[in-house]
Amino acid sequence: MKKGILKPNINLKLSLPPPDEVSKFLTRSGTFMDGDLLVNRYGVRTVSQSESEAPPPIKPTDNQLNLADIDAIKVIGKGSGGIVQLVQHKWTGQFFALKMNIDANARKAIAQELKINQSSQCPYVVMCYQSFYDNGAISIILEYMDGGSFADLLRKVKTIPEPYLAAICKQVLKGLLYLHHEKHIIHRDLKPSNLLLNHRGEVKITDFGVSAIMASTSGQANTFIGTYNYMSPERIIGGRYGYKSDIWSLGLVLLECATGQFPYSPPQKDEGWVNVYELMEAVVEQPQPCAPSDQFSPEFCSFISSCVQKDPKDRLSANELMTHPFVNMYDDLHIDLSSYFTNSGSPLANLNI
Repeated sequence: MKKGILKPNINLKLSLPPPDEVSKFLTRSGTFMDGDLLVNRYGVRTVSQSESEAPPPIKPTDNQLNLADIDAIKVIGKGSGGIVQLVQHKWTGQFFALKMNIDANARKAIAQELKINQSSQCPYVVMCYQSFYDNGAISIILEYMDGGSFADLLRKVKTIPEPYLAAICKQVLKGLLYLHHEKHIIHRDLKPSNLLLNHRGEVKITDFGVSAIMASTSGQANTFIGTYNYMSPERIIGGRYGYKSDIWSLGLVLLECATGQFPYSPPQKDEGWVNVYELMEAVVEQPQPCAPSDQFSPEFCSFISSCVQKDPKDRLSANELMTHPFVNMYDDLHIDLSSYFTNSGSPLANLNI
């Protein structure tokens, strides 16, 4: 296998063909098309407006990963639309995560994820290497983050000490800074299970199935999609929202990691929330959550407060939060996230779990 097989597609320019042109390709045998994306068993590419009738098919090249060249190891994740498998490339031995979606109803979401993955190149966003459509399934070969997610980590450690949270926070902010200010993307589903880690101490954002691509850095959206628990108040009430809705979610995630519990407690703690509407009402009506001042530094408490202001105009942006005192206050300690993640008991490439 030639060198360069693991390089992602980075020379894609997104363009949207007219709706009538798109509809011609939706039912092509062995090919999936949604908007500007054409996907078949050999990979994914964009379709330009100049291509009429049928765009030329995608053909295999020497530097492409191929589904025939990977071995499935085990299922490492399940969702409503499909599964995520740990796979290994037969010739290089490298591990990848293979996200497979067989639910036709979820194609819009995975097409959106493809568009974002194919155009994103950032050390703080999970890398997409190749995508396929074969036998009715859409598959995406992603970078394998061997430490699992922060949801996995919290099940092991219960809480994350503040110095480590600062180092984690810095990486997530860099990812959000890239998505918001360079790619004009609102993630819309930031939560512990969508923040992945690896044995090198890296933290990366994943899962762009419900993300929104905005026209500019001042863009706003008003669709109601994503995970309710971490949804900002302006989204819950159906109002217009922007990039700062992700900042609200970041604040809740960090507060949960610090305290070991979701920031909004149900009326009956032993019974949990009766339904999602009660939770949503609490987010809108109750005072914003805060970090206990007797347990955490003033800098951390201030950072959380800057994230979870109910009025998005009062929240700081990712760019502004990068200069917040909390983000760099533990730099002198030279925090080693690699050792922390390894010693925490998270998966870290253990194939026997």
